[in-house]
Amino acid sequence: MSSPRTTAPSEGDTAAVSRAMEAAAEIRGRIANGELKPGDRVPEAKLAESLGISRNTLREAFRTLSQEGLITQVPHRGACVAIPNINTIIDVYRVRRLVECQAVAEALPRHPALAKMRAAVEEALEHRKRDDWPAIAGANIRFHQAIFELADSPRLNRLYGQLTAELRLAFGLIDDPEYLHAPFLERNLEIVELLEAGQTERAASQLKDYLFLAERILLAGYERLDLD
Repeated sequence: MSSPRTTAPSEGDTAAVSRAMEAAAEIRGRIANGELKPGDRVPEAKLAESLGISRNTLREAFRTLSQEGLITQVPHRGACVAIPNINTIIDVYRVRRLVECQAVAEALPRHPALAKMRAAVEEALEHRKRDDWPAIAGANIRFHQAIFELADSPRLNRLYGQLTAELRLAFGLIDDPEYLHAPFLERNLEIVELLEAGQTERAASQLKDYLFLAERILLAGYERLDLD
């Protein structure tokens, strides 16, 4: 009995998948930088034109983002940016503690990501002098991205891109970057200094407490919202 033949994907199919992935990455980035906010309608025609893709390709990108919890597709109404719930926030912080604390605990001396962490901290402290809290929020994202980079894992780096987008949605609901980030500027500096001194276990312990506090602050702000 002969085995069934498989058909390799055509170049056109491969190109279409690649364009959909690129479109998903672009939309994910717009969510992560706050350009697209929770509950925003995402008009297909306008977005497809701005990305230079067909609406069918855009729908494939939407399917990917829907699986990631970033886009909600409503029949007969189109796509909207997702509104995160409390369970999403709790799960995101659970993943962050698992990954970031382990990455810090196992950080190699003089890892290149340490310089990125130091630069993000110094940038945030400079922005604080000008009371520029949105810019501080951006620096804080780069600080934690560098923590993920300590693990030297491209897969984890991609995961951080998704987590960043989900966190931005939660932050966007509260829309108060000073409330969200002020408690952590000095803590970021302490963690960097511990890592530079080779005290990885202490840095990981501090980061774990830090992430629990960050989760509580975000959840407290979230519970005060009227989302009905």
